[in-house]
Amino acid sequence: MTPETLAALTRRAYRHLTPWSAEQFEQTLSGRFSLLASTEHAFVLGQIIADEAEILALAADPDRQRTGEATRALTDFHAQATARGATRVFLEVAAANAPARAFYTRQGYAEVGLRRGYYPRPDGTRDDAVIMSRALP
Repeated sequence: MTPETLAALTRRAYRHLTPWSAEQFEQTLSGRFSLLASTEHAFVLGQIIADEAEILALAADPDRQRTGEATRALTDFHAQATARGATRVFLEVAAANAPARAFYTRQGYAEVGLRRGYYPRPDGTRDDAVIMSRALP
């Protein structure tokens, strides 16, 4: 997926947050620690530093949600992260995004912390970030 494709997907999928721009994706992807796992309709973008992986963004086409696309992308991300030496993965998810929090819980993640007022919303308010983590095999 190109930075433009990733940005277009987040514009469609991010209902609770301000979507990433193509420039933000391009900058992140150019980092030496970045890791992108994708399917035709979903992606997971993160980074690997030492033995920890961090998910920076995950999106699935709203028309393809609940079809396994996000699960396949996340499973691939976990496998690639493990191959690069990661033993644990972290992410932040908007507190108001109950479907995403439930998805991550089904994937073995547990809530480990909270960042107040972390995410800017399109309406100018801010949402808390729930920090979640899980061990990698």
